[in-house]
Amino acid sequence: MNKNGLGLHLVLTGAPGCGKGTQARILRDKIAIAHLSTGEMLRAEAEKPTKEGREIKELLDAGSFVTDEMIIQMVSRRIEEDDCKNGFILDGFPRTLPQAEVLEKMLDDKGIILDAVIEIQVPDEIIMERILGRYSCMTCGAGYHDKFQKPKIYGVCDKCGGTNFYRRVDDNRTTVQNRLINYRKLTYPTIPYFEQKKLLKCVDGTGTIDATAKKIDDLLKVVSE
Repeated sequence: MNKNGLGLHLVLTGAPGCGKGTQARILRDKIAIAHLSTGEMLRAEAEKPTKEGREIKELLDAGSFVTDEMIIQMVSRRIEEDDCKNGFILDGFPRTLPQAEVLEKMLDDKGIILDAVIEIQVPDEIIMERILGRYSCMTCGAGYHDKFQKPKIYGVCDKCGGTNFYRRVDDNRTTVQNRLINYRKLTYPTIPYFEQKKLLKCVDGTGTIDATAKKIDDLLKVVSE
């Protein structure tokens, strides 16, 4: 919570494809706080016809991380917006140990206390299957999967009725392998850091979306007490 005792401020972390984005959206709808996906923010920047946009696009397409400075500035601006006043879920940030250290100082300067860091744990082989099979509706952005989450009617979006779908260009085997290597090298060191701060909570994410959501709910009941 922040220093006034208001809101819930969380980090969802884990390897790419562990389901943190899905779980963040579920939490957003359930407890009405902002979902801050640095991945979505970066992809939006990558679509802009600017020098920075092109640089970000090249890095994302290669499965690499953008610079800490870019991410930190983007997140700092975002949490100042009105929809974050009642709390937020950080999804995809911090990605490195220096980012974790800067996040702590940034939140302290803004009068915000981090309530918990939830790590969703999923083995690499399951992550690969999840990522390579996922796709989204081009109209409303609803997410689907070839195996785990098919539309009720083949080729038709459940939410908006759209019939056009797309797969992210970086959802290929080589890029996913690079992202997992980068995660182990750069992001995983944040786990013991948050554990030392007594903020880390771990969840087994190998089950269904609903099962993982239930485990997160149970954790948050303890955190909120």
